[in-house]
Amino acid sequence: MIDTDTPMAAGRTQRLVSEAATAALGAALAARAKAGDVILLGGPYGAGKTALARAFLRAATGDPMLVVPSPSFTLVQTYALPGGLTAWHYDLWRAAGEADLAELGWDEARAGIALVEWPERLGDATPPDALAVTLSPIAGEPESRNVTLSGWPGRLEEIA
Repeated sequence: MIDTDTPMAAGRTQRLVSEAATAALGAALAARAKAGDVILLGGPYGAGKTALARAFLRAATGDPMLVVPSPSFTLVQTYALPGGLTAWHYDLWRAAGEADLAELGWDEARAGIALVEWPERLGDATPPDALAVTLSPIAGEPESRNVTLSGWPGRLEEIA
């Protein structure tokens, strides 16, 4: 689980005013991601987790037209990245918890880059060095959301 008493929880919050701003954040995160990274995408249903993951994956693959379906039913989708890496996009909403992770390739995913929607389902398998991205919709502003970034010391300072 994400420990709210660790320094990782002390993050920075910014406002994303459009879907384009969400896509720009996804691209900025993709530019800083490296093998072994886990990005935890938290927030309520409809907060923009899949939109952020889609933007990340399009930027990371270099394919702006890449089809990135929500892995809500498959639970995980994989994407080949330049340099021989693989990105793993998880949606753990329907997962039973840690028990499902082995079947979903969690150990293999840790060698690449893992994006995890509904990260609270990881339980004790949550990596302590993960980047936590929490999205919160803004009432009355359908395209706007607040995002809090926690983790990745030294890699997020340049993101506006």
